[in-house]
Amino acid sequence: MKTIATAPLPENVRIPQYDRQQLKSRIVHFGFGAFHRAHQALLTDKVLNTQGGDWGICEISLFSGDRLMGQLREQDHLYTVLEKGPNGNQPIVIGAVNECLNATLDSLAAIIEKFCEPQVAIVSLTITEKGYCIDPATGSLDLANPRIVHDLHSPDEPHSVPGIIVEALHRRRERGLPPFTVLSCDNIPDNGHVVKNAVLGMAQKRSSELATWIQEQVSFPGTMVDRIVPAATEESLNEIAHELGIADPCGISCEPFIQWVIEDNFVAGRPQWETAGVQMVDDVLPWEQMKLRMLNGSHSFLAYLGYLAGFHHISDCMQDNAFREAAYRLMMTEQAPTLRITNVDLPQYAESLLERFANPALKHKTWQIAMDGSQKLPQRMLEGIRVHLARKSDWPLLALGVAGWMRYVSGVDDAGTAIDVRDPMSEKIGALVDQSTESDRVSALLSLHEIFATDLVQNPHFVEAIEQAWQRITQYGAHQAVIQMLKN
Repeated sequence: MKTIATAPLPENVRIPQYDRQQLKSRIVHFGFGAFHRAHQALLTDKVLNTQGGDWGICEISLFSGDRLMGQLREQDHLYTVLEKGPNGNQPIVIGAVNECLNATLDSLAAIIEKFCEPQVAIVSLTITEKGYCIDPATGSLDLANPRIVHDLHSPDEPHSVPGIIVEALHRRRERGLPPFTVLSCDNIPDNGHVVKNAVLGMAQKRSSELATWIQEQVSFPGTMVDRIVPAATEESLNEIAHELGIADPCGISCEPFIQWVIEDNFVAGRPQWETAGVQMVDDVLPWEQMKLRMLNGSHSFLAYLGYLAGFHHISDCMQDNAFREAAYRLMMTEQAPTLRITNVDLPQYAESLLERFANPALKHKTWQIAMDGSQKLPQRMLEGIRVHLARKSDWPLLALGVAGWMRYVSGVDDAGTAIDVRDPMSEKIGALVDQSTESDRVSALLSLHEIFATDLVQNPHFVEAIEQAWQRITQYGAHQAVIQMLKN
């Protein structure tokens, strides 16, 4: 059977220009998801195309992804990224991945040993917020998480990502091997410290000596990642097949824009990512704040309110004057003033975001962006609101965004159609929705201290603003609520 590894491809398809036989698994990556395929793996491939070298990637998936990994192996670990712009598409075959392991296809033992190979210099991660097993209320390792409980009982047979990393570092230390850098590439605030807290929390429970060694020898650089990568669909895979002339079940589509900002702190070397346009910096936090609040915050605003109003894609929202104006105003009048980044043209950045959101080729679903809101709301909206509360400045659109989330997780859109709410806290949220009426829904959902902590719940100005925004949405619907807010 022909695959992209053996079939002739059209001339416009970019293919690897380096010797893939030279690649070694120097990067081991948790999470062969859509974003990683179109971001970190693509940028590493770009370095290899310009610099050559042996920086190959071994992809790891634990308790899912066995079918995808099997398909990846069938095509010699090659796959396609289709960059979709308003004026045309660019297919790129990625060759940086040279190996993959899956707990079902292989074994957990084989996965752990992969991290112990001498050439491994970087362990990178795109595992979403819940993969770090962090207690959101404390920022520390969640010792009640079932996988963490298992790993503390059976540390040499770990099931969690923190448990596997700690066990691998333990074995490397015992064998006299050097440590590796742990590189979080997830879109979460202060991701370097998040993964560091998870790893050190696990290590400390095992051995204070091991924890000290990791603290002193392992680095955890922070990163900011930016590229809009919708989940693969039958439609997007068919489009990739049309571009290639052959099916690629591992292919993924994305926008042309790409950005990666990394703190340059690697204990065992790294690819020359800067040759691919990556920004290597001393402190990534200002960049991360800018992206989380301006891009992701407005994305979530559009996702909740747009979905409620019947818009299926972000680009559909951008065709509506009220939603487009609200997104820009949210960025510039409410999010930008809370940032501490310097030497960046924020109005130009906001305009570029609107242009990216409007890309009709992407078909980025509001429903997809609305997923996992309990994990996203704090950094995308609530942190900015805290700044406004401290300054006594106005934040009506942020209030509308939070109320929009509350309306969305209540499970019915403005047309009366049931919403398939996907969230790690969906059971708890659903119970609060079922036990409350519209009139006390806000106070019911504000009891979720994992999201709102106690400072916001105890702030009367915060509670009043959310209540007013909620009433506006329930009375007039999301679309009319946005229009009215713009007139005020």
